[in-house]
Amino acid sequence: MAKIGMCVSRKIIEAVDACVEFGSELALDDVTFSVMSGTMTGVVGPNGGGKSTLFNALAGVQELAHGSIYINGKSPKDARGEVGYVPQRERVNWRFPLSARDVVSLGKTGRASLFGRSTPAAERSIEESLRRVEMWDLRDVLVDKMSGGQRQRVFLARALAQGAGILLLDEAFSGVDVGSQEGLVEVLKVLRDEGKCVLMATHDLNTLADRFDEVICLNRHVCAQGTPETAFTPSVLEELYGPHGSMFADHWQGHHGHEGHNPDHEPGENPTSL
Repeated sequence: MAKIGMCVSRKIIEAVDACVEFGSELALDDVTFSVMSGTMTGVVGPNGGGKSTLFNALAGVQELAHGSIYINGKSPKDARGEVGYVPQRERVNWRFPLSARDVVSLGKTGRASLFGRSTPAAERSIEESLRRVEMWDLRDVLVDKMSGGQRQRVFLARALAQGAGILLLDEAFSGVDVGSQEGLVEVLKVLRDEGKCVLMATHDLNTLADRFDEVICLNRHVCAQGTPETAFTPSVLEELYGPHGSMFADHWQGHHGHEGHNPDHEPGENPTSL
């Protein structure tokens, strides 16, 4: 085990030959990888490449056809309380009239908390989580009145209130301005340094090297895993994006001076609902 900051890093997620099928369609094909605690990992690949399906499987709401996934040595279903999910913006009904505090409260204590049956300990956890993401001052604002970045912070607070050690963010930066993205990244880096495992599906290749410790290149199977500087070889990019993948290789080299890099929604159940 390695030390990350003041925390000891250990293997927290392991997938071994994981397969997901939708009818005759193979959405994930023998996916194998592992992720350590205290790391930020970007999951990149083309639209339909399996990123959301993988997150659903990690969250314990998508059954595997074959293979295994382990969360701290347990099945995803048995480890659901250890995984927090921040959904794609398109998968949430933002018109539902809930405040930031309501959203976090539902994640912490369930529907009963909306009717005044929350415990003092739960209330402290809700407040602490909203403060961690700098949203306590907006706790009574309806989420449908918030910016994209503020909404993502609210759902991150929801995951923190659940006590999750693993945070899954599915296209968290979609529709979020650059300034809000950077603010959210700083929050996530603090959580990483505290030992949490952060996985984020993303299609933005330009910022990977600055934001992530590792990347997983996924196109129904894992094409590569490693640091952003080493994972994006021309052959991997072609495997991800087809014959035109070399364009991304040239783009990556031009921006970073390395050989490789960049550019999601699959069928499957959404692990989060209001």
